[in-house]
Amino acid sequence: MEHEQSRRLGKRCVILIVIVVLIVISAVVFGLTLKSAFESTFLSRCEKFDQYDCKKVWDAFQQAYVNKDPCKVPVEAYDPLIAAAPFKPQCNRMMFWSKTKDVVHGFTEKRDCFVTLEDTLLGSVLDGLTWCGKEGSKDTNTTGCPGWSDCENNTVRSFWIRASAAFADVACGNVTAMLNGSINTPFNPTSIFASVEVPRFIASRVKNLNVVMVIQKNNISNCTDPYLKNLTQALDKGITYSCKDVPESQIQECGAKPEIACGDCW
Repeated sequence: MEHEQSRRLGKRCVILIVIVVLIVISAVVFGLTLKSAFESTFLSRCEKFDQYDCKKVWDAFQQAYVNKDPCKVPVEAYDPLIAAAPFKPQCNRMMFWSKTKDVVHGFTEKRDCFVTLEDTLLGSVLDGLTWCGKEGSKDTNTTGCPGWSDCENNTVRSFWIRASAAFADVACGNVTAMLNGSINTPFNPTSIFASVEVPRFIASRVKNLNVVMVIQKNNISNCTDPYLKNLTQALDKGITYSCKDVPESQIQECGAKPEIACGDCW
């Protein structure tokens, strides 16, 4: 009787151990899957661009935030990443935007007239993604990361500020910017466009800044908005400025009709 009880107890122990091992293995595999999913997305997006060593770019990217407090990642932490995938000047084709992301990308996805930050390797690879590290860990986390305004030097915010600065540094020729006429301050001094990009437009490289004010039915602002005086004053001396109110429907129509020349879209 005692032998039978001992045998049953032994079987239960074995089953329990197997269950525990399976749980541990599942947790490890699940963790690796989460980590590799982000890396896979990064690399697959990167590989759409030629002439880049995507593994080198990935390593430089991780260097910025891995094993760090996600609220203590300064803008300059991404300098090695910018060096690994530097932005290339595309004179007369560079498009900047503020609060008009969907309109801008709805247009550039259909027409090869302009290039935004999100059309470049680094912008494309990280567009729409969230990531951060943690002190004492080599993992890339995609949950539990601070939001854009939770802390100044958070992982994602620092990247976009650094990338925006680098993109603006190579702006040249005629530069275009789409601003939102449906808000009170289309040129908001706290926006990345106003605080980071515009100050880097240098007259020796940039000839004109052409603003496209996107007009909708519920429009609040237009090219006569007094806030735009702050934009003209912020421009480097020697850069000319123009602004045109353009209905969003006109931009969408031009995007859908390749027979319309890019210069005739507005």
